[in-house]
Amino acid sequence: MNYPESVEKLIQEFVKLPGIGRRSAERIVFYFLNNSSRDDISLLSQRLIDLKEKVSLCQRCHNLSEQEECAICRNPRRNKGILCVVERPNDVTSIEKTGTFDGLYHVLLGAIAPLEGKGPGDLKIDSLLGRIKQENIQEVIIATDSDTEGETTALYLTKVLKPLGVRVSRIGVGLPMGSNLEYADSATLSKALESRRII
Repeated sequence: MNYPESVEKLIQEFVKLPGIGRRSAERIVFYFLNNSSRDDISLLSQRLIDLKEKVSLCQRCHNLSEQEECAICRNPRRNKGILCVVERPNDVTSIEKTGTFDGLYHVLLGAIAPLEGKGPGDLKIDSLLGRIKQENIQEVIIATDSDTEGETTALYLTKVLKPLGVRVSRIGVGLPMGSNLEYADSATLSKALESRRII
């Protein structure tokens, strides 16, 4: 079926978004067409413009922020001696939702991925090393993903952080809460055994 040009052009824009296929894009476009007022669409447009104009990276930790430093870096109640290193800004949000970490963060903006041509120099590792030296950090928690790139990044970070005399730890990986051993794959079980702790 041939859609009017303006409909087709908007579908093509939505298809460019990650995780949005042609059918999903069509549903979104028809939702806006049938269920949204002109004011709703204007508000959405303004929100997208605000996103590009107001949101940047925190100069200190590289998290998302509308100011020079993000709210976490500015918070005087955070434990300034512990730094949690993550790959992406949305990883900060995931950890914050747990309500169990009160330290600071450092966002690498990626992981070491040789197949994609991404090495240590492409990440925010130099600024991490600078922060550790300048901010009196006692512990660095490496919270990169448990995939190949995340593990490679964790190994590299461990190698460059150990000589600084800072305590380096890695988040535990393995079985999710409430899961059964019989359904876990061997790689997950292996990681769970490696990440065991004394109780």
